[in-house]
Amino acid sequence: MKAMEKSTDSSFVSRRRLLTTGAAVGAGAVVGVSLDRALASTPETVVSLHGAERIAFHGKHQAGIATEPAAQVSFLAFDLADGSDKSTLVRLMRLTSNSAARLTQGDPALADTEPELARKPSRLTVTFGFGPRFIKLAGGVAPSWLKPLPSFSTDELQDQWSGGDFVVQVSAEDPVAVSHAVRVLSKDIRSFGTLRWRQDGFRHAASTVKTGTTMRNLFGQVDGTVNPIPGTKEFSAAVWADKGWWAGGTSLVLRRIAMDLDTWDPVSRLGREEAMGRRLSNGAPLTGTREHDEPDLEAKDALGLEVIAPYAHIRRAQTDDPTQVIFRRPYNYDIAPSGDSTSNSGLLFASFQADVDHQFVPIQQRLAELDMLNEWTTAIGSAVFVIPPGCEPGGFIGDSLLG
Repeated sequence: MKAMEKSTDSSFVSRRRLLTTGAAVGAGAVVGVSLDRALASTPETVVSLHGAERIAFHGKHQAGIATEPAAQVSFLAFDLADGSDKSTLVRLMRLTSNSAARLTQGDPALADTEPELARKPSRLTVTFGFGPRFIKLAGGVAPSWLKPLPSFSTDELQDQWSGGDFVVQVSAEDPVAVSHAVRVLSKDIRSFGTLRWRQDGFRHAASTVKTGTTMRNLFGQVDGTVNPIPGTKEFSAAVWADKGWWAGGTSLVLRRIAMDLDTWDPVSRLGREEAMGRRLSNGAPLTGTREHDEPDLEAKDALGLEVIAPYAHIRRAQTDDPTQVIFRRPYNYDIAPSGDSTSNSGLLFASFQADVDHQFVPIQQRLAELDMLNEWTTAIGSAVFVIPPGCEPGGFIGDSLLG
């Protein structure tokens, strides 16, 4: 009897386990089916992809200037080989212009050994510029401002980041697109000269912030608030040259600014804002509430002191001359540190202007004289180039000089 009861109990337990397990499985199946149906009935999330986006290469102006900045950039400067002449430069510019025109449209360059990497240009732009020696070899007349910048007291320039005969700016949303274009163009150029320097930078990607949002540098500051807007008369007057073979082109000043994050870290938020003259939260001047509010340089605090200090960056950059305007297009850089430092970071300060001497130099002189940010920043690289106008299909960049 006890054995029978035990058997019955065991059978009962086994059946109960089977039923409860089956119920659980059944419930799970029901939930799974319900979930599958729910997911199936939910509209798919639309993800915005930039891989297929293309920026026109041909036109009145070169792309990569008025174009909305992309997330990634590489600046490359080359020294032209001894014995180069005008015919050499024509071949160089025909070859590189052709490659750039194809790559920016998602087509492989001629003899492209990795054509698959060209299929997603991701808003790729390629911009070419010429240094003083390039113009001399071409037998052309250089703009009066095409020369090294004056010596500024705060500079500690290094040859490895300065000068160059020929510059290429490659930019895109995708680092793969940048890498491939840099590789293709470097192979095009290697028989004409040698790489002098390469400087890579980054900023927020297009999918991260709204179009037109002012970038932030690695100090956390909104960087480039006072900028003419592409497409406006102010922009055209400030940026595009209107005479010479470079009419429709502009100038590029590229300054490599080392930023000492290790000594910036201990500075209080109040001290950081006082040095800049703007709020860290939104870039508004200390006398305003929004980023693009006009700073009140006459405002005083309760103690009678200027709200925007005499050494504040925005006061030093300010001018009464409405023609002293530059178009800033900066990028951050961050490379491996050495020694005891925990950072090797800074800003690739790229600006475009019609006349370097009249527009850029006076601003930089005021900043060098008395800008509190000089305590944490040092220019270690500097280069000036003329950016030729764009070209039409069948032409090439620089054909107004070399044609």
